[in-house]
Amino acid sequence: MIKLIIVDDDVLIRESLKIIIGIDNEIEVVKALENGKECIDFLSENEVDVVLLDMRMPVMDGTEVLEEISKKNIKVKVLILTTFDEEKLISSAIKHKTSGYLLKSSKPEKIISGIKSVYLGNGVFESDIVSKLVVGSSNKNDKSDDEGLNIYGLTDREKDIVRLISKGLSNKEIANKLFLSEGTIKNHITSILSKMDLKHRTQIAIEYLNSKIH
Repeated sequence: MIKLIIVDDDVLIRESLKIIIGIDNEIEVVKALENGKECIDFLSENEVDVVLLDMRMPVMDGTEVLEEISKKNIKVKVLILTTFDEEKLISSAIKHKTSGYLLKSSKPEKIISGIKSVYLGNGVFESDIVSKLVVGSSNKNDKSDDEGLNIYGLTDREKDIVRLISKGLSNKEIANKLFLSEGTIKNHITSILSKMDLKHRTQIAIEYLNSKIH
């Protein structure tokens, strides 16, 4: 059973999510909270698997919650669910290794699926979110790309693969483009994930595109 808390300042959204998600027999909504401070206080005293977190809230917003979770080293996965898709908020979520970022316009089944996916260690990112980062980064040149990647100690081949991942290419497509086997590409991606301290492929693209913006 996945232990979940919902954190949203809108009581109607909060309670609606509690009812909708609570129907699923694999998820237990243990608490619905209205601000970030309540979230951190609850996490400090209770074990939770996943936090479904809004970004814009009074008292303590989503960014501050992510900072506190990191600072206190709280072992919990966070799935952002918000109506906002501004680059600044996306950047903050990625910076703190958020497991996913969905918009409230998502269908209930997508949110429930996202919770389960995040619980299993996978990433869930709205396609519109990634597209926004791609558009925002389009004016940067290759030199700035390299500067953003150099901090991770990646090899030239690994940098090439990161760029191709960020363009949406599959492992097979990358292998064909670089004249390498799929197995070799998978090995490189494993190395990239380790060096960038990330958990899944999608985060490589978002982290890279985010660095181009900033």
